[in-house]
Amino acid sequence: MIKRVERPRELKWYHAGAMLYGDWGTSKAYVLGIAFALAGHASWFFLGLMSLFMVLIGTCYMTICRIYPDGGGVYSSVKHRSQTLAVIGALLLVADYVVTVSLSVLDAFHYFNVPNPELWAISAILSIGAINWVGPSKGGAVAAVIALFASLAALTLFVFTVPSFSHVQLAMPAGGFIKNWPVFVGIVLALSGVEAIANMTGVMVEPVAKTSRRAILPVLIEVSLLTFLLGVAMNAIPGLTGHTADMLRALGNYFIGPWYGAVISIIFGFLLLSAGNTAIMGLVSIQFAMAKDRELPPIFSKLNRFGMPWLALIIATLAPVLVLIVEKDIVHLAALYAIGVVGAIALNLGTCATNFSIRLKPWERVLLTSGGIITLFIEVTIAIQKQNALFFVLTIIGVGLILRHAAKVIAPVTMPALASEVNVLTVAEAKELSSLYKSTAMVALRSVNPVLLEEAALHVKAMGENSVYLSYVEATPPSPELPTEIEPSRESVEILAGAQEEMEKHGITAVPIWQIGENPGRLIARAAQELGVKTVAIGATKRSALINLLRGDVLRVLAHNLPRACHLLIVG
Repeated sequence: MIKRVERPRELKWYHAGAMLYGDWGTSKAYVLGIAFALAGHASWFFLGLMSLFMVLIGTCYMTICRIYPDGGGVYSSVKHRSQTLAVIGALLLVADYVVTVSLSVLDAFHYFNVPNPELWAISAILSIGAINWVGPSKGGAVAAVIALFASLAALTLFVFTVPSFSHVQLAMPAGGFIKNWPVFVGIVLALSGVEAIANMTGVMVEPVAKTSRRAILPVLIEVSLLTFLLGVAMNAIPGLTGHTADMLRALGNYFIGPWYGAVISIIFGFLLLSAGNTAIMGLVSIQFAMAKDRELPPIFSKLNRFGMPWLALIIATLAPVLVLIVEKDIVHLAALYAIGVVGAIALNLGTCATNFSIRLKPWERVLLTSGGIITLFIEVTIAIQKQNALFFVLTIIGVGLILRHAAKVIAPVTMPALASEVNVLTVAEAKELSSLYKSTAMVALRSVNPVLLEEAALHVKAMGENSVYLSYVEATPPSPELPTEIEPSRESVEILAGAQEEMEKHGITAVPIWQIGENPGRLIARAAQELGVKTVAIGATKRSALINLLRGDVLRVLAHNLPRACHLLIVG
């Protein structure tokens, strides 16, 4: 029983842009220091080339977002060419996310200037994992606020560096292409986060091409231009050494004062922690999506009682911790990081450029091809020069492909016969049948609640009707890249079947509606609006105040999003 996933398109361009900056914008926190450590006063040259390369890749991803409005991330887009390549691309993203968590959180504590930052980073990652066990859903808004403050802080810093531009000590790179190419490759992690925007297209406000372009452009301009200009300015600091992990602090101390160095360190420290949290959720999301797509064993999609995939979250938390136990150097972590993100970008650009079944303008295909070739050369260079990075990514891909084989070979457990025949419907399918089973009432279910169902049956009869909608929302982690079609879980089908039987005992015809998503309150309200429902009945919440604070109060969200004319009936 496969159902099409109906994802509400509510992500506006400024929300998507803020989320992108929270990932992409963090790159300047460590790229500046790494560039100066690798090239000294010639670092400005490589940062300039990197900024131009970022413009190329950003333009390519605007094209990808346009041609794949239902999901332009490497896992979704490459499916159109090869399912196996799509899985390899997803596993490259897994490698990317794992090191993103390690690198971002470690660098955050370098900015906080604490002793033994790796121990603090390990503790912070474990704490983030513990908080996410209850599935917080308000992280996006917090990340957007932090991203805004970080952008303003970086812009303010640049303004104060302008008077010193006449004192910068710049040098041209010594040697030829072969000597300098590895330096450029060493700072390629500035591309971090660009895949994030493509993963969001499935939930963007239409037209997706316009929304994605408006989200990418301001972030692309800020990150590429400001990273280069701050990279030039750091060459005005005399005797600059030893700031590989906290160059923004050094810039703030010199150009404004120690107080601003502390301020910008705190802001970017929290931005890096936010990026680490986002990467953990991205890692959970990709495992969940692959399990729902039957590319990983079903256990990776099993949820705890808070709606989080428990095994996927444990792996997403422990894997970065293991990386930090083995490797604590920012530059070495950068190499591990780059091989994953560059590989995913190369695969996405290459498959899109060579897919002649999609409509591309000639210049778009040229840009995609150029970007794909350059990123492929970068990937090969990292693999040749950094054997530990190659071993790391091959281990991730190898383990992933073994798990994929297990998911394909081991037959999934057959769903036992249900007590009654039930055919769950999506909202769109229920809308098509509304002329046959018209109802103005809906029951929002989390379990088979006899008291709630009896109260709803009395209400339906009082309205002179003989049918009712039953709504069940299957919980997911924040996952904009869900497969387009998913089989409803056994639990959701059993609950809808049991509720349908209960309503039939009261002489009421029940229409079972299934949805999947991370925000049950909003999805129930959307279904009520689509179906023209006048009353929604729901059981009183049994969650603690802490859980409601972290996850959000379903009743409050539902009440806020229901149409004005729709009544909310809460049954205790």
